[in-house]
Amino acid sequence: MEFSGFKAINQLDFQVRPNTVHFVIGPNGAGKTTLLDVVCGKSQASEGELTFRETYNLKKMTENQIVHRGISRKFQAPSIFEQLTVYENLEIAMKQKKSLFSIMKAKNNQVDEQKLAEMLELIGLNEEKDNHAGSLAHGQKQWLEIGMVIMQDPDLVLLDEPIAGMSKTERTRTGELIKQIAKDRAVLIVEHDMEFVKEFADVVSVMHEGQLLAEGSMEEVQQNPRVREVYLGRKVD
Repeated sequence: MEFSGFKAINQLDFQVRPNTVHFVIGPNGAGKTTLLDVVCGKSQASEGELTFRETYNLKKMTENQIVHRGISRKFQAPSIFEQLTVYENLEIAMKQKKSLFSIMKAKNNQVDEQKLAEMLELIGLNEEKDNHAGSLAHGQKQWLEIGMVIMQDPDLVLLDEPIAGMSKTERTRTGELIKQIAKDRAVLIVEHDMEFVKEFADVVSVMHEGQLLAEGSMEEVQQNPRVREVYLGRKVD
């Protein structure tokens, strides 16, 4: 991935396994967010291969096509419909593959109602389901959007700094939510909070200057001499 001669991603060999909470860490400018941009189709890779489920060439797909193939992304700032209720936000997310006319006319069947009830329980917003989403606390808005992403039933979820601005209690609740949703899919996360990564990661990849510097458990990458050199003066343990 190259911008005016600068390679934001350079010869990156990277793989995400199913049912895994996979964190990407690294200094500012390492290429972490660019990686998410390329995977979801927001940016196009100039060379290399980008394959999903060993079948789909993501380089040839639009953002919309990538979503329909099973990859959904949540950006750092919450993107919800604040004037709609929590329930209605989840309902729209569940039906987004239909046309606008179909969404307006469609009635939930028993299966849909069950899915919505289970998601409200999972994200801890059952008591707020009839409240406007704009009235939620910051952490609750993040959980709602994560729920909206999961209602699309993706195989891969991309999260960009999901605990930014959260309290310690909210961070723990978010980590537990992520571990729960990873039972049925892979979750790829860009994060700067090393304590959060250490507590909830299955796999940690360290990026530096667009390349993969190290990969393994948090303990393994913390002990890696190259990682320590890159993070000199930064808190990594």
